[in-house]
Amino acid sequence: MNAVIERLPILVLDVYRRCNCRCIMCDIWKRDTAGELSPDELLRHLPAIERLGVEWVVLTGGEPLMHFGLFRIAAALRERRIRITLLTTGLLLGRFAEEVVRTIDDVIVSLDGPPQIQDQIRRVSAAFERLRAGIAALHHHKPDFPVSARATVQKANCDCLIQTVETARELQLDSISFLAADTHSAAFDHHPTTLNANSIRLGETDIERLRLQIEALISSGECGRFITETPEKLRRIVDHARWSIGIGEPVAPRCNAPWVSAVLDSKGAVRPCFFHSPIGRISAADELDRVLNGPEAIAFRTSLDIATHPVCRRCVCSLHRSPGTTGSDRGRAALRAF
Repeated sequence: MNAVIERLPILVLDVYRRCNCRCIMCDIWKRDTAGELSPDELLRHLPAIERLGVEWVVLTGGEPLMHFGLFRIAAALRERRIRITLLTTGLLLGRFAEEVVRTIDDVIVSLDGPPQIQDQIRRVSAAFERLRAGIAALHHHKPDFPVSARATVQKANCDCLIQTVETARELQLDSISFLAADTHSAAFDHHPTTLNANSIRLGETDIERLRLQIEALISSGECGRFITETPEKLRRIVDHARWSIGIGEPVAPRCNAPWVSAVLDSKGAVRPCFFHSPIGRISAADELDRVLNGPEAIAFRTSLDIATHPVCRRCVCSLHRSPGTTGSDRGRAALRAF
């Protein structure tokens, strides 16, 4: 693949460094600083975003709805006909529903299971009911507004995936996606001393229960439909759980994220994906397109071998965008990686 990026279809904006949940599989809520991607700083880079031909922007964090200027950012991007997807815990959707449907194209909420499991994992009072009310508020303002779910699979919910799908249907969501919990990388401020990986990682008995749940989902015939993953991707979640406890050798997923997407975080650092180290930083002198094609970025992409790189081999997600893919349902499904 060409080491020079002439077009960047997908840009992920990690706009806010804090979160309003205290999830057991995440360290984000432990951050002691509330860094924000400044709207003025980002809007100054709009010419670079246009030069790169960005088609899709994903707003994530932390919790993006805690960002004071989120809708200003979204509106400016949408004026340029860039599709906007919001990743959110859902706790603030009720408060901001009108602004969301006005400036955002679709929302992906975090759904970890049926009500009791959702509250247990999120460790927030009435988390499920707040999520339900937020989704209802979006549909009140715009009945056909697209809302999907993403579930992070870990020890606390590995045996209730079927119930999670049923819950997503009850919430009148458009689809659901599953992702293995990350217990190996330093992404999202993970650190061995702060992330209790053993409370997340599945044991052999858990893995067998997970396998049965996965096979039942595959047998339902909903893969590639209400469940966005293919059977192969669902089974990889089981494989990842095995690799996490030393069973077998990890195999990298099919992925071309570093060539078709980038992550810009709240401090201005630019990453090829969430899991690799920064390849530069935006500034007054270095706009986004210059950073993406700077010496460090070129050297990274030139030397990167997805199949053998240790970060890629243990990656819990992947993004593979085929040439010519547009902002369709197929392209939207690829964004579940984020």
